[in-house]
Amino acid sequence: MSYLVIITIVGLAALLMAWMPSISRITRVSYSVFYVLFGAALYLAFGDVLPKPDPIANNSITLHLTELVVIVSLMGTGLKIDQRFSLSNWRVPFRLVSITMIVSIGIVTVLGVYFIGLDLPTAILLGAVLAPTDPVLASDVQVGPPMEDKQDDVKFSLTAEAGMNDGTAFPFTWLALILALGGTDFSNLNEWFWRDFIYRTIAGIALGFIMGRVLAYFVFTLPDSNKAIQVKDGFVAISATLLVYGFTEMLHGYGFIAVFVAAITLRNYEMQHKYVKQLHDFTDQIERLLVCIVLILFGGSLVNGILDALTWPMAIVSLLFLLAVRPAAAWISLSRVGLHHREKKAISFFGIRGMGSFFYLAFALSQFNFNKAPELWAMCSFVVLLSVVMHGFTATTIMTRISEEFGDKDLKD
Repeated sequence: MSYLVIITIVGLAALLMAWMPSISRITRVSYSVFYVLFGAALYLAFGDVLPKPDPIANNSITLHLTELVVIVSLMGTGLKIDQRFSLSNWRVPFRLVSITMIVSIGIVTVLGVYFIGLDLPTAILLGAVLAPTDPVLASDVQVGPPMEDKQDDVKFSLTAEAGMNDGTAFPFTWLALILALGGTDFSNLNEWFWRDFIYRTIAGIALGFIMGRVLAYFVFTLPDSNKAIQVKDGFVAISATLLVYGFTEMLHGYGFIAVFVAAITLRNYEMQHKYVKQLHDFTDQIERLLVCIVLILFGGSLVNGILDALTWPMAIVSLLFLLAVRPAAAWISLSRVGLHHREKKAISFFGIRGMGSFFYLAFALSQFNFNKAPELWAMCSFVVLLSVVMHGFTATTIMTRISEEFGDKDLKD
């Protein structure tokens, strides 16, 4: 009976997801809000027959499920960006994933040590976990499908930021692990810098670009030059995602970075090819199927005590992070980039947190037994919950106004 209930619920949740984009447009509320509430209601009603939504007890499942959601989302995110890649065109997201991220991690680390009472490695881990914006739950503030939507500066910047910083937060997660494993011995920092920061990042970028170019040849050039060899299946995007991610990780590079770089490389190879839309649409459908499951489990965890370890200092820091730290850090990083102040406010405010934070925390706990695991999960879950509610009720309305006011102004102006 438990199995039958589970597959029935998954089927219903997946079916409802087909109508969620339309429902979100009508209600102006993100679908993530509905699914978290749906998950909470389901676990209140059928909690005895459903899998226990405990990310600590089921760390391995949490790790790999969120990992799969993120890499699929990264591929879809890269494929839908119409802005051709260049350092000039992408200067805003580059500032967001460098200045904004580092400042945010630094402030959270200080607050974690002096206000919450965490040790330094745990505080750095908290900063790294909360730093990346989410390519999964941020769909309401991102650009639409390729070649279909006006991609204004705000949507483009938030989309590119979410695609890039899920990989660039990894070195700081490893820094927390190195410090936790080494205790007061800082001699491993040199190894961290060259291996976990330099090599893994460069490997992710290089392998993503190389495999993206090779895949682009077989997907676009070869079928166009030889009519006998045609590629029409959307699942190629998912296959490429798994291939790029798995191969890069085997060579100890950052797979998240590689997947996003490969997606951008594919997109830039043929900017107007209709097959890009088919690849994106299939990826988007798979992503939404996976997301609805994770959101239901998240809703279930909320009514099953995931927030029990939350303290008032942790709650205050969570609110400060979303309402002050992220907006202030982003605003500082966006100085003198040629954006209107209302565009800067929107970019600074919509730093949505979600699946990436869950993945990083599950990954860190799989490598080292941090003694504050319940507190870390409580605070991470509280930040994601606040983000889902706060951004879920405001994203559609604000982004519609931004798009109407600023249109698709070229970021290079």
